[in-house]
Amino acid sequence: MIPSAETVALPAPRRDGAFAIERALAERRSVRNFGDAALTLAELSQLLWAAQGVADASGQRTAPSAGAIYPLETYVVAGNVRDLATGIYRYEPRRHRLVRHAREDRRASLAAAAHGQDWTAAAPAMLVIAAVETRTTRKYGDRGARYVHMEAGHAAQNALLQAAALGLGGTVVGAFDDAEVRRVLELRSGEQPLYLIPIGR
Repeated sequence: MIPSAETVALPAPRRDGAFAIERALAERRSVRNFGDAALTLAELSQLLWAAQGVADASGQRTAPSAGAIYPLETYVVAGNVRDLATGIYRYEPRRHRLVRHAREDRRASLAAAAHGQDWTAAAPAMLVIAAVETRTTRKYGDRGARYVHMEAGHAAQNALLQAAALGLGGTVVGAFDDAEVRRVLELRSGEQPLYLIPIGR
């Protein structure tokens, strides 16, 4: 059954698996062709945890962050995820849950905002990494913007390595109209999109 609630608890992530990190590094490739098969909620949970999940009781996350400030916000554009209604969701790492703030399947609109890269809309889900740079620049000044971009790279690579370990494919997309992506995703004030990451089979 697909939950219609605005908040969706995610399955607990696995923290120990049989797929070696060396194998994930060797097998990760940019994938731009996706089949019709849905992602599972457990797979989506694992991908989100890998990108920005809480790793220990102190609140440290899976990706390094300058000053442990955590300026990133991770969104899911869900179109074909088993047991998850279509829509746009924001990931809450501390509670490992999704909060839905748009109900429509907006993958095609997001593909149009990515300068017509229509292949992205075939992915059952897209992760979007956005950032509130002022969280970091308040402490580190202008150089903090660089730290935010470095952190986004760490998070994206974590997600892609996790995808490889799950037998999934994906890639990063950086060519898009920032203002249009903000509009499609209804991003909050101060949030800037940095990566689109279509993922599927």
